[in-house]
Amino acid sequence: MVKVKKILALALVVAMASLLLAGCGGEKKETLKVFNWGEYIADGVIKDFEKEYNCRVIYETFDSNEAMMAKVQNSGSSSYDVVFPSEYTVSKMIELGMLHELNYENIPNASYIDGKYKGLSYDPENKYSVPYMMNTLGILYNTEMVKEDVTSIGILFDEKYKGNVLMLNGMRDTLGMALKYLGYSMNTDNAAEIEEAKAILIEQKGNVLAYCGDEVRDKMLNGEAALALVFSGEGNKAVAESDGMLEMTAVPMEGSNLAIDTMVVLEKSEHKELAEKFVNFMLRPDIALRNAEETGYTSPNTEAVSMLPPEIGENTNYYPTEEELSRCEIFLYLPEEAEKLWSDAWTKILAS
Repeated sequence: MVKVKKILALALVVAMASLLLAGCGGEKKETLKVFNWGEYIADGVIKDFEKEYNCRVIYETFDSNEAMMAKVQNSGSSSYDVVFPSEYTVSKMIELGMLHELNYENIPNASYIDGKYKGLSYDPENKYSVPYMMNTLGILYNTEMVKEDVTSIGILFDEKYKGNVLMLNGMRDTLGMALKYLGYSMNTDNAAEIEEAKAILIEQKGNVLAYCGDEVRDKMLNGEAALALVFSGEGNKAVAESDGMLEMTAVPMEGSNLAIDTMVVLEKSEHKELAEKFVNFMLRPDIALRNAEETGYTSPNTEAVSMLPPEIGENTNYYPTEEELSRCEIFLYLPEEAEKLWSDAWTKILAS
């Protein structure tokens, strides 16, 4: 009997040791590093991907293309795998040799992307990027403070809203909409046009309560301002949460920017196949549907859009009409001289 007890005790020790060894020296999970805009993915999606592919995801966020580029370019060998740049930044990343040419055998769900968002100028052969979400620059307004129809960008410059306007803290966005209001291209390299846009934005500063990033939605929900220039997805979420206090015009009469945020795989990535599987997972209709519903942005995924409830899928603030889209421009990558003109103007606007 004593001998049996010793054998059982020994067996228990061996079993516990095996469990400890499995915990400490088991197979290491492949790790994917993802860099996305803030509040731009549905809750639980990352965990679902980790579970399905038995991997680990390190997920970080940025608030501007420029901030993202600075961090990616300085990240060295510990660079990210999947990044979500906007269209004009994709052009720059291609030029700098930063992007991996995608293997679409690992991304069959790309077939769900609406054809009108393929073959565009920033990546004409879709070699390096896949559309993730779109948005316009719209005007969010407080119906208790604004009693007129909001149809024009010009309302942001109206002196009656002094100290009551929130603008975006983004050079391309705010300068671009000023240019659009003046009837110029949002991609202009004309020094006189940029100077004119700079002048009206400096004049507008009496109206401006703050230049904002992601906090614009909370400020409007708290009733801190009458009007705000916003990304349409942020505006849609704010309207949905406001119990009728807020409304939005996603495409003003002068037009707007049509921003296309994409998914790319960095050339430096050491996990390219898993990165492509992540892109494919994000394009799966059920996942794309979750992301579209939770973020408030416009999905290019035809199957996901077909499953949206009518209050979203048939709402032109989420899904603008073809006529509205015809008044929008996609930001293009600015050549060095033009970028300097824009940058100098923006610096003077903020410093005034």
